[in-house]
Amino acid sequence: MDFFLIIFIQTLASIATILLFSLGLSVVFGMMRVINLAHGEFIMIGAYGALKSYEMGANQWVAMLVVAPLVAALVGLIVERVLIRRLYGRLIDTLLATWGLSLFVIGGLTMIYGNTASSLPTPLGTLVVGRYSIGQYSLVIIAATATLLAAIYVVLKYTSFGTLARGTMQDPDMVSALGYNPKTVYAATFAAGAGLAGLAGGLLAPLTGITPTMGAAFVAKAFITVITGGPAIILGTGAASVIFGGINQAVTFVSTSVFGEAALFVAAIFLLRFLPNGVSGRFFKGGV
Repeated sequence: MDFFLIIFIQTLASIATILLFSLGLSVVFGMMRVINLAHGEFIMIGAYGALKSYEMGANQWVAMLVVAPLVAALVGLIVERVLIRRLYGRLIDTLLATWGLSLFVIGGLTMIYGNTASSLPTPLGTLVVGRYSIGQYSLVIIAATATLLAAIYVVLKYTSFGTLARGTMQDPDMVSALGYNPKTVYAATFAAGAGLAGLAGGLLAPLTGITPTMGAAFVAKAFITVITGGPAIILGTGAASVIFGGINQAVTFVSTSVFGEAALFVAAIFLLRFLPNGVSGRFFKGGV
């Protein structure tokens, strides 16, 4: 019984991790149709924001939960104002521009910090269940992701900003006719997506080495999760995360983490082959 409980917690943590670093991209790509290849760099910026503020004396939880998303959201707002707003509706151009942005950010931070890996200490201790143990921080990742998912659902479904944001993405001319500025909504939405990526970076910083190139470890899986999930931000990305996290953890348990990652990508290929509109496009049409 103890063994299965530990496996269950590890599987939930795997699902939560994938969902956590995919939510920001889900907002930007799913709502705005901007192919943001710099998504991994926003995660990295959040991780560095948490690290540097912690080194300057900030409480670690404040650094991870407050400073990290705020720094990434501010950078995202600047990027949207300077670069992205000129490229809406031009998918290939946004792909190339954000790829260039990714290279620029990696190069700039490499010159500043070098390639030396840093990390935040892992908060909390070890949870012991019978003869088995697991880091208590895994429970924090699960709880934080569940809370974040619920908060995004409430904002999109029940607040005026969520309604305005969804309406702007569908018909900006009508929103403009009602007296709202679509450019302001675009900027706020992109900054929110960047902030979510930064929050993921802050929360994952204790679990991974922080380097200027760390974003590459997240961006491919984030895109696969969002595209496979389909148009629904919450239901689609959540369903894809459950599928990929479960497969990854199951294969990792019976073999190694390398085969677990490979199984994730194979599962994505099959899902995209048989569900070209994504999981939510097939099962959750009209969902958020």
